[in-house]
Amino acid sequence: MKNRPIGFFDSGLGGLTCIPHLMQELPNERIIYFGDTARTPYGSKAISTIRNFSYQIADFLIHNDVKMLVIACNTITSTCLYDLKEKYPHIPIIGIIDPASKKVADSLDSSHHIGIIGTKVTINHKTYIDSILSYNSNLNLYDKPCPIFVPLIEEGIINNEIMNLSVKYYLDDFIFSNQIDTLVLGCTHYPLIRKNIEYLYPGLKIIDPSQEIIASIKKALTSRKLLSDMPYFENTFYASDLSENFINMIDAIFGNTNVKVVFKNFDLEELEHSKAAD
Repeated sequence: MKNRPIGFFDSGLGGLTCIPHLMQELPNERIIYFGDTARTPYGSKAISTIRNFSYQIADFLIHNDVKMLVIACNTITSTCLYDLKEKYPHIPIIGIIDPASKKVADSLDSSHHIGIIGTKVTINHKTYIDSILSYNSNLNLYDKPCPIFVPLIEEGIINNEIMNLSVKYYLDDFIFSNQIDTLVLGCTHYPLIRKNIEYLYPGLKIIDPSQEIIASIKKALTSRKLLSDMPYFENTFYASDLSENFINMIDAIFGNTNVKVVFKNFDLEELEHSKAAD
């Protein structure tokens, strides 16, 4: 039971940013990752569509006998976390927003000006602001949707002037007019442009939810006695469109490790057809 894999899923490749942190903290854990690269980005889609896609992927991961679901996507967490928990009560489900919210609330005070960036859906839902204020109501919070970041990152347009100009377009006025000193990366894709942001705004404190979620995963596994005790170095990464960018990103993250990676393309229409047949 405890040596089963952890299921991660995201709208695309952004959730991959969680994996190195997990492997450093919990090196015995095996991972099955699903990136819905064929239908990304989710941030501009209707909530009902996001929910249906999330159910499909969760069904697939549970069918593959995962012991936990990790929603490595802020958009899905902000719109579907409670729906997923209600639909799958037999399995622990961790969303990415609450751990980062607690980090902000515990480590900052009213002297700070905290910015939150994310997709349109995440920002419009005010999920981060509501979550942070539930822990600490005395904070100065500001949020900003940055919808172009995910498509550019998914296309591998990161280390160049196009991305830097896009970052400045969204963040220059937001940071300076609100005197932002701390920035929450409210999308798991955004750690991939963290260096761009730090280069353009030196001295800005960055809070990365992809890192903060690991403590919650460890706590949930420990409390349920589900921590793996077998070193296992083969991880499977599924994508609904196994693009070159997806493979390149995994190579960049795991290329210098002894972790075995299995790539698998998966057609979500097959899942829909199989469920209909059931």
